[in-house]
Amino acid sequence: MKNLNYYFKILLELTKFKITSFVTITTFLGYVLYSKTIDLNIVGVLLGVLLLSGGSAIFNQYQERESDALMNRTQNRPIPSGKVKPLVAFILGFLFSLGGFIILLVRYNLSAALLGLLAMFWYNVVYTPLKRKFVLAVVPGSLIGSIPPVIGWVAAGGYIFDDSILMIAFFLFIWQIPHFWLLLLFFDSEYKSAGYPSLSDYFSKEQIIRLTFMWMIALAVTSLGLPLFSLIENQFISYGLVITSAWLIWNSIKLIKHSEERKILITGFRTINTFVLLIVFQLSIDKLL
Repeated sequence: MKNLNYYFKILLELTKFKITSFVTITTFLGYVLYSKTIDLNIVGVLLGVLLLSGGSAIFNQYQERESDALMNRTQNRPIPSGKVKPLVAFILGFLFSLGGFIILLVRYNLSAALLGLLAMFWYNVVYTPLKRKFVLAVVPGSLIGSIPPVIGWVAAGGYIFDDSILMIAFFLFIWQIPHFWLLLLFFDSEYKSAGYPSLSDYFSKEQIIRLTFMWMIALAVTSLGLPLFSLIENQFISYGLVITSAWLIWNSIKLIKHSEERKILITGFRTINTFVLLIVFQLSIDKLL
């Protein structure tokens, strides 16, 4: 008989925990930016968002179970590998999503709960089917990752259309596009074999890397605009922001210079994700000091 650890690992795979945990980090940022503190009240919003994003990830794997079976990168996921039956996954997705929505609605407010549903709707109903038809689906799809910090902000009592949190949402929106394109370049052949349209059908690898480079520069420049929206008050944090942005630009240039090297794509992917984590850390520290 399989032990509990086995099923726990499957659950982590099914909910794409590496991704959904990052969603809770950006939710944490939104909460801290408004409240300027960490208290027990934050636990509920993080749990609610984690459950909603986990449920959404399960639904996504349910939707893509056939195409996942065609790619080496995803064929060992719980559903295509047969570890979890599709119906069981669907029920789990529903329970996770319902639990997250109830927590946000009952413990916080309607705005936070509806924003959670919007992110889920956009991921599963808009983006997931759209990326099978539209090569630039990642652009409207990037709205998904910009919503969690707004949920944290609203749950802490902030106004949903405040310029400060909208700037954070815009920053995360920009990040997701080069984030996805770097991944696409690395797994391009697998995406094609599964029937997904690819940028490489229209542009060369070098052209895609140049486009990605431009988005990475745009991300660095956007981060430098964060102090203009009352998001940074400590002078030393502002200096750190400049250094972090310069680091991203330097590594973006390396991406252009060594575009023929396959490993540079994963390096770029890790770099841009590390950059965002560093920005989140600096913004959080600024408000907590």
